[in-house]
Amino acid sequence: MWSIKAALRAVATAALLTSGLASPSALGDSITVRQANGGKMVFCHYMIGIFYVRTSSADYDDDMKRAKAIGIDALAFNIGVDPYTDQQLGYAYESANRNGMKAFISFDFNWYHTNQAVQVGQMIARYASQPAQLKFGDRVVASSFAGDGLDVAAMRTAAGNNVWFAPNFHPEQGTDFSVIDGALNWLAWPNDGNNKAPKPGKNVTVQQGDQAYITALKGKPYIAPVSPWFFTHFGPEVPYSKNWVFPSDTLWFDRWQQILKLQPKYLEIVTWNDYGESHYIGRLDSPHGDDGSSKWVYGFPHDAFLDMAVPFISAFKAGASDPAPYITSDKIVYWFRPTLKGLNCDATDTTLVDADNSTGNYFKGRPNGWETMRDEVFVVTLLTKAASLTMTVAGKSVTVNVPAGAAINSIAMAPGAVSFSLSRSGATVLQGTSPMKILDHCPCGIYNFNPYSGTIPAGQADQLLPAGYSSILNGLHVSTCGPSGFKTTPAAVARADKVVYAEAVPTA
Repeated sequence: MWSIKAALRAVATAALLTSGLASPSALGDSITVRQANGGKMVFCHYMIGIFYVRTSSADYDDDMKRAKAIGIDALAFNIGVDPYTDQQLGYAYESANRNGMKAFISFDFNWYHTNQAVQVGQMIARYASQPAQLKFGDRVVASSFAGDGLDVAAMRTAAGNNVWFAPNFHPEQGTDFSVIDGALNWLAWPNDGNNKAPKPGKNVTVQQGDQAYITALKGKPYIAPVSPWFFTHFGPEVPYSKNWVFPSDTLWFDRWQQILKLQPKYLEIVTWNDYGESHYIGRLDSPHGDDGSSKWVYGFPHDAFLDMAVPFISAFKAGASDPAPYITSDKIVYWFRPTLKGLNCDATDTTLVDADNSTGNYFKGRPNGWETMRDEVFVVTLLTKAASLTMTVAGKSVTVNVPAGAAINSIAMAPGAVSFSLSRSGATVLQGTSPMKILDHCPCGIYNFNPYSGTIPAGQADQLLPAGYSSILNGLHVSTCGPSGFKTTPAAVARADKVVYAEAVPTA
């Protein structure tokens, strides 16, 4: 149906807590923490469009509880113009209120148009009285993805409320920042200045983006972006074909260090659940539909990124430069891509054929920017005391001394098992093996630059629900899909214009 297609397009284009996470009661009420720390707040971008399968506000509860538990103060509800948007927004606001989370709307101008200022204002007014709506005093908070050229005065008039508007406008476009209250910088990844990976002579760092916004805002609040990754690999099987990767290897760790030095008033994690661009930190089993990204998302949890963020969020809110005082137990956090970047998947990859490239975002074969990635397993230690870390890949080990606090190390990738051991004074403190191996073949037949992440001690297993991999076979040139060799068997079910593949069984 049209609504399903619209949902998939919107989510693709918009650019149960693991055992180590603190409980909500341990972290305290996030809004109380905000008020006690000079107004510092952590937002997280939250894609409503992928949730068209949800049937009640209860389906949102787990996300709300997890977000609050790690110290996120408010979710930025990204919306397009899908016919189910009001229903899902209603569910989301209801759940946020029930679980003590705040929220605000972020208008996605891939779907809204800049001549729709009145409609934007009316939508703000529609949800302004929701108990969970974030307000600064009596000012209703709202944001956007893109939207340069919007008539902000007309929007405010239509809203009928005092709106605190911090959109994702762009300084480089000469947009008038005098009419807004703050601004969100979306580009959380090093880039070439044209929304692609850096190239020789064209490398815009995230920190340079920070400075451009800070300069343009002239003292108004800056919402700094933090993101773990970016990889997208949509082929001609969908109308929103795009295929590139931004340099992301140590981005999550490096960016949090930058944030603790920069100390902006607000930051926004990009994102909770944009699976299509691989920058999700929420769980895979959070109920959602499939925009076609399950081919590289199936079996690739990102919970560990969320785990790593906990002490950094606490340090940020306290105005501290070091997360060490907020680390209360030892943990190893790791992530790696499933294959070496030089592995040849041309024979079976989904992007080796022509597709609509009117956006300029479609590249054949390996994703644009693949050369910027490093063939390494990245390991962050969060320690109460110094220790010795042994990293083992395919039978080869590297041992390093690691300090108390947060530190990052790496070891070269090679096909085979990945394991870790942490010791102090000759005694083993932590040890474990990743459930995911580095592969010598192309999972699902495609170039997959999405990372697997995990922790030692291991967190709760996380896997896509059937609706989340309903399109996993669409466009594939192989009969199996999944990092562990899962074979997805087509069920004899067709719903509207899509086939639902409802059964996944392991193969030998």
